[in-house]
Amino acid sequence: MLDFRLDEEYEALRKTVEEFAREEVAPVIGDLYERNEFPYEIVAKMGRMGLFGLPFPEEHGGMGGDYFALCLALEELARVDSSVAITLEAGVSLGAMPVFRFGTDEQRARWLEKMCSGEVLGAFGLTEPGGGSDAGALRTTAKLEDGHWVLNGTKAFITNSGTDITGLVTVAAVTGTKPDGRKEISAIIVPSGTPGFSVSKKYSKVGWNASDTRELSFVDCRVPEANLLGTRGRGYAQFLQTLDEGRIAIAALGVGLAQGCVDECLKYVGEREAFGHKIGEYQAIKFKIADMEVRTYNARLAYYAAAAKMLRGEPFKKEAAIAKLVSSEAAMDNAREATQIFGGYGFMNEYPVGRFYRDAKILEIGEGTSEVQRILIARELGL
Repeated sequence: MLDFRLDEEYEALRKTVEEFAREEVAPVIGDLYERNEFPYEIVAKMGRMGLFGLPFPEEHGGMGGDYFALCLALEELARVDSSVAITLEAGVSLGAMPVFRFGTDEQRARWLEKMCSGEVLGAFGLTEPGGGSDAGALRTTAKLEDGHWVLNGTKAFITNSGTDITGLVTVAAVTGTKPDGRKEISAIIVPSGTPGFSVSKKYSKVGWNASDTRELSFVDCRVPEANLLGTRGRGYAQFLQTLDEGRIAIAALGVGLAQGCVDECLKYVGEREAFGHKIGEYQAIKFKIADMEVRTYNARLAYYAAAAKMLRGEPFKKEAAIAKLVSSEAAMDNAREATQIFGGYGFMNEYPVGRFYRDAKILEIGEGTSEVQRILIARELGL
């Protein structure tokens, strides 16, 4: 029979991160969020805990775990705050994972150990101002001249790209034309501080205010030819693989936010009184919270199933898309219902549900919109 219980190691990790989120993140994140400040001290603590190295082998400075371990950590962090969770998610699955998957020995030696320790963050430069979901419509170019790649173009909405500890951005760029006339897309590592590489000021965002998100520009930015990540012309395929894995991680983050909404509502309805009764005694409120729990439960099973297929080495594109779709919509629905349950207090920033509501919407957009997930699911069904 199927057994969905976590084994001892997974459960120990989950409890450790749950305690860290409750004791170290929760007391300070609200203030950081309202000041739009990046949580450097929290990131440093997560680095010392080994969270950035969870899915990587010990020889590269990692913890020797797997991707599911990362997902468990993301879920627990997002129960308290999504800015911290997305900083970890992007640092691992979008920053370090491409270097681990596709990098040379020299590239791994230079970057991976520092990223596993949280000393250095990496970013993933795919989206462009005019690109969005149409990732194949890249305009950023990289031309090979005298042993160097010369990059020109702009990237948008790039997480972890402008912090004081950002070390590199992996950039998707057009490096030529294929025989059939299609664009040849490759991935190139651009270290922070490279001449010609500039980072804009932080975006003014609706949510995720304690995370770092910026626009990047490249003007005759030169990096050595050896900075090519993976095989020339395979950059698009590499990024698609990265996004498939990342969708499971985002699904875990969405489940965490959805669960956080349940957690906060359970506390609140046992304290708040209306018309002489605790509001948790009213059937309308009970049904809302029951539906929130059902959505969270189903979304968790979806990402568990997707992660299981990935770890077994089986195709998981459809399952990742399902998990991402179900969890992001569960997060958005739960955040809306939680805000409603809290009433006027739900509209106040002093309560976590207000922050959850602001953070939830991007989950239906980032790393593939809900519409893109439906396209992927239908395509996998042969439609």
